[in-house]
Formats: sequence, C-alpha cells, structure tokens
Amino acid sequence: MTHTVLRYIPMNQLAVMPASGLGPSHDGSHDEQLVQLWLSMKASSATRRAYASEIVRFRAFTQKPIAWVTLADLQAFAEILGQGTLQTASQNRALTAVKSLLSFGQETGYLPYNVGAAVKLRPSRDGLAQRILEESEVAKLIDAAPGGRNHVLLKLLYVSGVRVSEICGLKWCDALQRQEGGQITVFGKGGKTRTILLKPQVWQQVLSIKGDAKAADAIFPSRKGGGALDASQVRRIVYAAARKAGLGKKVSPHWMRHAHASHALDRSAPIHLVQATLGHASVSTTGRYLHARPTDSSSFYLPD
Repeated sequence: MTHTVLRYIPMNQLAVMPASGLGPSHDGSHDEQLVQLWLSMKASSATRRAYASEIVRFRAFTQKPIAWVTLADLQAFAEILGQGTLQTASQNRALTAVKSLLSFGQETGYLPYNVGAAVKLRPSRDGLAQRILEESEVAKLIDAAPGGRNHVLLKLLYVSGVRVSEICGLKWCDALQRQEGGQITVFGKGGKTRTILLKPQVWQQVLSIKGDAKAADAIFPSRKGGGALDASQVRRIVYAAARKAGLGKKVSPHWMRHAHASHALDRSAPIHLVQATLGHASVSTTGRYLHARPTDSSSFYLPD
C-alpha cells in the first residue's frame, strides 16, 4: 500500500493569481487587457467611451507602463491639463478616470499600490444656478417643439427628470397604465432601475405617439434608421427648440432634469421623493438644488 505524503507550504510561498486574472506586468504587456477589463466594469456606455478617451490621453502623456507611473507623473499630467483650455470639470473628469483605473489595478492585484490615491481633484465653482430654467422658460421650450414625437420628448424629459441616456433607452414595454395615468421604468446610472409615475394628461400625450408600435419598439424612434434616438439627436432637438423659443441659452437635455428638481422642490415636494424620482444616490446631491435656488436668506432680515 502506498501513502500520500502531505507537505505544508506556507501561504507566502503560494503563487496566488490576482483578482484581475492578470499577473503583475512591469513591462506593460498586459496593460491593454487591464484597461479593457476596467472599462467593462462600467455600466454606462457613455462612461466607457469618455473614460477610454481619457486613458488614451494619459498613456500618451506618460509613455510608460502603468506599473511605472509615479505620483510625479500624475501631478505633471494634472498641471498640463490646467494649462490648456479645458474647463475645471473636464480636467477633473480626466483625473477621475486615471484615479479609477489605478485604484482598480491595485484592488485586483495588478499594481502593488495606488499612486492615484494621493491626487486631489481641482475645486470648481458650482454653476448649477445658471443652468436652471424658470417654469415659464420650460413652457416656452416645450411649446417651441413641433407636435408629435419631439414635443412629447421634451415634455417627458421635464416631468420625469430622466437622464438623456435613460429616455433614449425607453421601450413601450417600459410604459404601463396606472389607473388614469401611467408609469415608466428606466434603467439608470449605476445599473439601478426606478419607476416614475406620470399624470393622466402626460400619459395620454405619451400614448398619442404610439401608433402601431410593438412592446419592444423604442418610444422615441429615430427617423433615420428605425432604432431609438441617440443622445446626440436628443441634444439637437433640445437646442433647436431653445433657439426657436428665443431663450438665448445653449440648453442641454440635462437642463430639463435640473428644472424638474428645482421646480418640484420650489413647490414643496419632499426632498427624499425628488431624490427617488431622479435616482440620486445621496440626498445631498438633491440638496444642491436648494442651495442653488434658495427661497429664503438671512439678508431678508436686515434693514433696507
């Protein structure tokens, strides 16, 4: 009879595969695989495109394997970003992308440490107040859109407060009758799903553009190819309506979301309800609208 001899091997002598599935690569041979794996973890296609572009810019600047990147490299990159014409928000987006990649590399064992943790984003002035339309301006904007699809599109952007990517992804199976009104279910940021109720009048406007569309068809189809409108098409529709309404501002679809939040809070909607409708991860995000358009101020209590 033969016996199997078991030999104890200390844990520090075991070869453990990093969570990324990629062994540490000091020569950068696996860097592209790391980047693609990191991007695949992002739920939003828009985020993947934006972050991929920022990493291309960063790697072109450093010209070295990711494992060789130092804190000095990141500081130099941030300085170069600040010397150009990029707005602070765009600079921070670039730095956020790089910090996210380095953090992912360290968390999955591809990098020994995360040099991006020490890099701080640039403070930026909050311009939210300048991007909030008055109720009268929103009404002009919606009325300026031609009847049918575009009119309903702008109306729904405002009353639902959804993001442009969310409204582009809406299908008729996502819209359901609820008593006299209806509801839409959107798949939003961070892979979260939420349902938004619609008043009867708005629900009827949405149904008015359905025609003989099937459940799997887009609520807002493109006239070019039969698929759904994309974000760039929605932006052009909003820009055109703003020009026709004479607003004199380059209004984006996201301004309708800002208007929804601000106007609902102005009309005493509970802040937690606005948070749930918009899909904000934190009530502090929703609270920005209270600070951007306060209804009271200590200055009112001073003598004239």
